[in-house]
Amino acid sequence: VPKLLKFLRPHFAELKNLHVALENDTSVLSDSDYTLLRARLADILSVLAMTMGDDEDRESLKFKLSGMKDYDALEQQGKRPVEEDNLGCWGHEYVRSLAGEIGQEYNKRVIDGVDPENDEAFSDLLGMVDVIVPFHISHNAEAEAVDLLIEVQRLEKLKNLDSIDEKNYSRICLYLIKTADFMSDPEDLAEMIEIAYHLYVRQEQYFDALRAALRSGNEEVIPELFASCNDAAVRKQMCLLLGRHRVNYEVGDGDDAEELNELIGNVHIGEQFLKLAQDLDVMEAKNPEDIYKSHLAETGGFSRRRDNGGVQVDSARANLASTFVNAFVNAGFCQDKLMVPDNEWLYKNKDHGMMSAAASLGSILLWNVEEGLTQIDKFLYSSEEYVKAGAALAVGILSTGVRNDADPALALLSEHIEGTSHIMKCAACTGLGIAYAGSGREDVIELLIGVIESEETGADAMLETSLAGLALGMICVGKCNDEVGSVLVQRLMEASDEDLDHSHARYLCLGLGLLFLGKMEKADAMLEAVKTVEHRIGKYAAVLLDTCAYAGSGNVLKVQEMLHHCAEHLTENAEHQMAAVIGIGLITMGEDTGVEMALRSFDHLLHYCELPIKRAVPLALAILHVSNPEFSVIDQLSRLSHDPDNEISQNAILAMGVVSAGTNNSRVAGLLRQLSEFYNKEAGHVFCVRIAQALLHMGKGLLTLNPIHSDRMLTCVTALGALLTLIHSGVDLKNTILDKSHFLLYYLTCAMSPRMLITVNEDLTWRPVTARVGQAVETVGQAGKPKSITGFQTHTTPVLLQSKERAELATDEVLSVASVLEGVVILRDNPDYEATEEK
Repeated sequence: VPKLLKFLRPHFAELKNLHVALENDTSVLSDSDYTLLRARLADILSVLAMTMGDDEDRESLKFKLSGMKDYDALEQQGKRPVEEDNLGCWGHEYVRSLAGEIGQEYNKRVIDGVDPENDEAFSDLLGMVDVIVPFHISHNAEAEAVDLLIEVQRLEKLKNLDSIDEKNYSRICLYLIKTADFMSDPEDLAEMIEIAYHLYVRQEQYFDALRAALRSGNEEVIPELFASCNDAAVRKQMCLLLGRHRVNYEVGDGDDAEELNELIGNVHIGEQFLKLAQDLDVMEAKNPEDIYKSHLAETGGFSRRRDNGGVQVDSARANLASTFVNAFVNAGFCQDKLMVPDNEWLYKNKDHGMMSAAASLGSILLWNVEEGLTQIDKFLYSSEEYVKAGAALAVGILSTGVRNDADPALALLSEHIEGTSHIMKCAACTGLGIAYAGSGREDVIELLIGVIESEETGADAMLETSLAGLALGMICVGKCNDEVGSVLVQRLMEASDEDLDHSHARYLCLGLGLLFLGKMEKADAMLEAVKTVEHRIGKYAAVLLDTCAYAGSGNVLKVQEMLHHCAEHLTENAEHQMAAVIGIGLITMGEDTGVEMALRSFDHLLHYCELPIKRAVPLALAILHVSNPEFSVIDQLSRLSHDPDNEISQNAILAMGVVSAGTNNSRVAGLLRQLSEFYNKEAGHVFCVRIAQALLHMGKGLLTLNPIHSDRMLTCVTALGALLTLIHSGVDLKNTILDKSHFLLYYLTCAMSPRMLITVNEDLTWRPVTARVGQAVETVGQAGKPKSITGFQTHTTPVLLQSKERAELATDEVLSVASVLEGVVILRDNPDYEATEEK
């Protein structure tokens, strides 16, 4: 505060009285000198009121507005003194305190019934906002400028500000995108991201603009982004992002259209992954025993004494578990020790076990469509129905996330959809759901709708319908497809009670939920329709649909609603409560504050609630920490995995697998080995432990299931949908995965993604450079240029990234086209780089 003003503090009351006297004196208006005196006095009083005034009365703002009126009156008389900016010259603190009072005054007027859309009613306040916002932005206080605009609901003004340039746009956009998470109203959220998108486009940052568009689910703008971007490298990088986000978009014309479409269709993901494996020297195939490490078991000594010389007996259940371990651990490596060399392993499984064994080929050959089809082809003509079904499923698994012009999955599976064999139908539905997940392909949708609308009745027909419903949900995940939605709801309404009691009817509900995954209020109409289903599954479907719609939104009101569902003490028919608990995890995922609060709620649920709710807690914990084995969570799950209730412990074991998926975490590996001994007499538990071990070592530690990517900004709905299939199977493991529907585990292949950072030249040939990898640090709204990672190590690319890690280039020699270093990143030479001469 200027020195002179300090001496005025004792006289504040007198000066106020003088101002009131001048205001009441009508002769002042005719004399311009007096008017100027009154305006200047109001300015000084406004600054004094900043510390002296009464907060409730907003005196500082009141005097300022009164002064503004006088200046306007002088201007009309043409006598306003030419002077510098009347707000900023009083200093930063004053502008900040004034901005706070403007927000309060605006809210008071809105509460008093003024229409917030009406600019006339707020013209005095908005006039000051138009001065304060550019002042803040030009003085590096971007966050405060955005806060003020949010407060007065005029964010649109950011679009036309000249003071936003290449130096500060990134900080403003980052602040907008991060603040959007805390908006309770979906419209406000969309508006904030839309403005960030607009600013990125204005600065020609097309890659970031695409991220913002995908964040708000606005895929209609993709064509115009490609049209306005002329930089070939940036276009390729945008296509790589679309491929990772599983967006089914086709670039129409242009010389490079074919190459760009290949990148969106993930055509090269298989070979890049194999090259990564060679570089990291993990090509050698692993067999299940390498994962179980049963020689480390503490009871190993006894078993050897007991079996000395005897023949090892193969149990079908153990072999089935080994099939999945083999399929997940060698996923994408095109070689293993059980399936690829010969067919012997196939016949060590029974019936439906054979189906999963044949299907495991699809997982082993993941993403390598051409090579995979030749290996699977011979099984498609097997005399065994189950082997044929497994091969059909393998064709679907093989091509998940990869676009192929020949469309092998559709060509090979469509005949079985229309065929008569029950098991082939189940396999074909699931295969199509996996192959075309997230693509929204009309021709596939029509095929599957035919299955749902079929006239047949009975348990088998209901199973086919449910699997087709789930497949449709995965194909149209997050697409809000009305036709599919109405077909599924119709089926739920018309089904008999006996059909809805079927253990797989919940997959129909899940299919419906997936259609609206993350789409918030767009699911409202469908929700009303679902509530009319009288069977108890109607309640489950409604909660499931509601939680899917608000997935990842962090919406606090929805979380409260879900906790409300959990308040009833039910011991049976409580599936909707389980869905609500999973829903709490689903709604808060991806946002740290929400996750922390959800964990606290789960502690209460474990203490005070009935069994059905406790059974769902491990599943909800899993969805909050996919591929992110934090110490405390593993600790919690480890305690729950020894729970006397079978279902809690089985869900906890599976959850340990999901939380540590693809991380090779040694602590979890040790815990799972102990569990396999602890439960060695319980077939169901051992199977769960094996699946968890398979997930832990998935892709030998090179893959992740985490649906959140692009520096934790985007959530890939396809991957999230695949995870939900596993999580919601946990509501009734006994009749789904532990029974004959274990092949549903293969849906996880839709969520698998290499957790790699590969740097390439513009022609996509590898270019190893040094990169720093460390824990990501939140830099939003911080002054200066804060470090974005902490505790880093420097490696040469390719490197692996954990779920909370971030990478940055460690050399100035090259620049990356993408603002986020994940997946395949295109580099170009830095034109300003000068090599330091070695002495």
